[in-house]
Amino acid sequence: MLEILGRRCDSFCDSHNRRHFLRVGALGLGGLSLPQILRAAEETEQAKSVSAAKLSSRGSVLGHKAIIMVYLPGGPSHQDMYDLKMEAPAEIRGSFRPINTNVSGIQICEHLPKLAAMMDKFAIIRSLYGSPDQHASDMCMSGYPIGARGRQENHPSLGSALSKLQGPVDRAVPPFVGLTIKTKHAPYSNPGYPGFLGAAHAPFQPDGEGMANMRLQGVSLDQLRDRRSLLQEVDRFRRWQDSSADMSAYDSYTQKAFDVLTSSKLVEALDIEKETATTRDLYGRGSADPAFGEDAGPHWMDQFLIARRLVEAGVRCVTLSFGSWDRHHSNFARLPSQLAMFDQAITALVTDLHQRGIADDVSVVAWGEFGRTPRINKDAGRDHWPQASCCLLAGGGMRTGQVIGSTNRLGEVPQDRPIHYQDVFATLYRQLGIDVNQVTIPDHSGRPQYLVDRREPIRELV
Repeated sequence: MLEILGRRCDSFCDSHNRRHFLRVGALGLGGLSLPQILRAAEETEQAKSVSAAKLSSRGSVLGHKAIIMVYLPGGPSHQDMYDLKMEAPAEIRGSFRPINTNVSGIQICEHLPKLAAMMDKFAIIRSLYGSPDQHASDMCMSGYPIGARGRQENHPSLGSALSKLQGPVDRAVPPFVGLTIKTKHAPYSNPGYPGFLGAAHAPFQPDGEGMANMRLQGVSLDQLRDRRSLLQEVDRFRRWQDSSADMSAYDSYTQKAFDVLTSSKLVEALDIEKETATTRDLYGRGSADPAFGEDAGPHWMDQFLIARRLVEAGVRCVTLSFGSWDRHHSNFARLPSQLAMFDQAITALVTDLHQRGIADDVSVVAWGEFGRTPRINKDAGRDHWPQASCCLLAGGGMRTGQVIGSTNRLGEVPQDRPIHYQDVFATLYRQLGIDVNQVTIPDHSGRPQYLVDRREPIRELV
């Protein structure tokens, strides 16, 4: 087992002394080894859709199309973020007030001022529906809920589908990376399961508690950048490999695994200490610990910056989770601070993408599994409400500066232009260069499967 070992990091780990690492033999993918990933990548290369590849690279500054998927665990409150109901009774509307945005006629929550100031770079869906009452990221990662056939109804997540259909941009960089932290409530931790595609197309999840550093048998990041020192370590491993009978089964894919090391492109992408203080301040730091000490996502703004660095390095899909939105109590006490952190992180990401000239190449989506009850409960919270939810979109060449759909007067159900979760997926796939009306993936039995059941992109966005 090779490990790339990094120095202790305190600067964005909320003062906790943690070591973060990537194992080269097994990359924290449920036993899937790097050689298996590379083997799958080669097989994928043969199965790429030529038309999709042409579309995905057309006019691309980045060189490929990518997506950053932000999951808001627990179900964000649509009527306290983007769909405030000021004419509803007090027990419905709550204490937050709307503010104007830089797009005439669009108002959002007062605790999202940065988003309001650049609303022209975002699109809001207020009439989202289609998810059951399930505390899980499955719907947000694949368009399918937990069902009779298991997680995501055994369908591949969007990231896994990209891995299969388009493969890696660079052999030294996995096409699909999941930054989601582990939680006790496992359905929150789904970074995007591969479904019937199998482990070869599961997301790469750097093992351990976070994403700060990597290590190779005690070689630090600085030493890793020293190619001579690195090659000495690799040569030492190869000599041991040649003399070991146990290593006789290693094949060419194991040798290709060293491409990851000798390139160190993935290492560099995960090292956000290379960023300027100005950029770090733009995103904010946050904490790797679960928000509010609850069993959900972290308030870790660094992950948004890591996601941007990863797509620039060649990753096609990055998933992450942010915050704890299951506010059965203390909704109006806790949301202001959480909304402020989300406001900073999401606007920093989109600002950064535009400043770097890659906004049209990178789609961004932020949403949760359902909305919250219109009526405020006795604990000053809102309960589960699958009937209506919301979605925030940016980049990817989508038409922004607009709100799509509406809910009724109390925010109970979609009223104008209901949008299903799968409608959003059909749109995202299209912007990634994949025609969901044409592209299929064979399942275990060889039967071709469409990526989603609803296959019409949202016309207002494309």
